[in-house]
Amino acid sequence: MSLPNESERALYREVLSQGGAVAFAEAMQQDAEATLGLIRLGLLVHVDADSTVTAVNPRSVTERLSSELRDQAALRLAQAERTATQLGDLAQAYDAAPRRPEPDSVLEHLVDGRQVRQRIMQIEADMHEETLAAQPGGARPFPYMEQIRARSLGFLARGIELRTIYQPGAATDALTVDYAATMTAAGERLRVLDEPFRKMLIFDRRTAIITASVDDQQAMLIQDPAVLTTLVALFERDWVRAAIVDWHALAGRPRESGVPPELTDLLAAGLTQKAIAFRLGLSERTVAAHLARLREHHSAETLFQLGWLMREGTR
Repeated sequence: MSLPNESERALYREVLSQGGAVAFAEAMQQDAEATLGLIRLGLLVHVDADSTVTAVNPRSVTERLSSELRDQAALRLAQAERTATQLGDLAQAYDAAPRRPEPDSVLEHLVDGRQVRQRIMQIEADMHEETLAAQPGGARPFPYMEQIRARSLGFLARGIELRTIYQPGAATDALTVDYAATMTAAGERLRVLDEPFRKMLIFDRRTAIITASVDDQQAMLIQDPAVLTTLVALFERDWVRAAIVDWHALAGRPRESGVPPELTDLLAAGLTQKAIAFRLGLSERTVAAHLARLREHHSAETLFQLGWLMREGTR
């Protein structure tokens, strides 16, 4: 993957000077080729919901590019190591731009839907480990679900764990069930809780966004460690009480775990996650995602319980 050329760098700085987000049509009018190039690189994110493009921290792009380059071949390792330096000037421009200063407070009020979406995009670009989502209501809003599906599949491919709690109405809507079946097969874990709960997103257990208005157009961004500990505990409490749903059966699909059989054999033999990753030549994150999928498939709460079930299945 190539690095940004001079036209793309200039357009990126221009977006930063406009507050970090401009209308997609405006960016295309200024330089269509550079706009599309930055979107391909991930330095700009196209937000379909309000037809804008939002600047992403180049450091997160650096990490992604470096990881991809390392995976491709040893011959490109040197190029991956130079990526941070080659994007350094853009990172400095990102830090110096007159947009969204780092909040002085651990609370940030997001006043409209557009601001909420932009902050979520920026947080997701720096995410490394997991997203915990509590999504109340019934059927999921589907006008932009293809974009959400693509983003979530990308997170799962990077080894990021996704866990989501729905309310029962989600299991009666055909489109939501089809989406859930697809995401479950890819490794996301989705459960249903027949209780009232508040809409909430928790990223890497370091940042949370909770709704602050009835129409979900306003939200609070929270980074206070004590508050986050409480919110994570609330999610985990609800997760334990939530029901495991066979989304594949609801969608009329064959129920398969999607996990390589050799991995289940190694697990049944008692190998640890690290040992399985070494034997199969996979990253530990990839193995962790497979194991999460198996836990959901077999309704196992712990890796020990899963290993026991695998051994029972081989007898």
